[in-house]
Amino acid sequence: MITSVITGDIVKSRTQSNPEVWLNTLKKALTFLNPDKSDWEIYRGDSFQLEIEDYQNSFKAAVYIKACIKTIKGLDVRIAIGFGSKTYTANRVAESTGDAYVFSGETLDVIKKEKLNLSIKTKNTELNDTLNLYFKLALIVMDNWTVNSAEIVKLSIEKPNALQSELGRVIGINQNAISTRQKRAHLDEILELDHLYRQKISTL
Repeated sequence: MITSVITGDIVKSRTQSNPEVWLNTLKKALTFLNPDKSDWEIYRGDSFQLEIEDYQNSFKAAVYIKACIKTIKGLDVRIAIGFGSKTYTANRVAESTGDAYVFSGETLDVIKKEKLNLSIKTKNTELNDTLNLYFKLALIVMDNWTVNSAEIVKLSIEKPNALQSELGRVIGINQNAISTRQKRAHLDEILELDHLYRQKISTL
């Protein structure tokens, strides 16, 4: 079975006096992405792992988690995507095994040292190099999202078919303000990258 695994941790989690704030946000994000709680786990306080069986959705899932966490001022998230086989399914996601799990865990260790916030590893090194360059460029924007930018990205992913006016009603601002925030967040470019990611990953 081919799958994708996201392993991550919260950046600067210890600066928050009340961890429940980001913990509840993270739980809601993981539940939105996969309601089956056996497919995700939060461990060691601020680390987490999530299986995304629909592996073409793994980049958008990473973007969504990042947007959710960055709605909390001062916080960010470090995410490693592993793509590959799943050779053993355990009752807990952290105990399952396969290339996807190994690649994800290894990559998180690497990007911690490199101070990067998003990376992927597959068996195809050329594809890894290409996608990780795209990710580095995207992080120039995503690492600098404001709370408002993160909020609009989160909402836009949750309600992909909603009009700007409908999104505006949800958070109490007008359509023009929604449009401005989406442009500041470079949402269109992020979604274009997601489309490209899906094309590239489907070739494996």
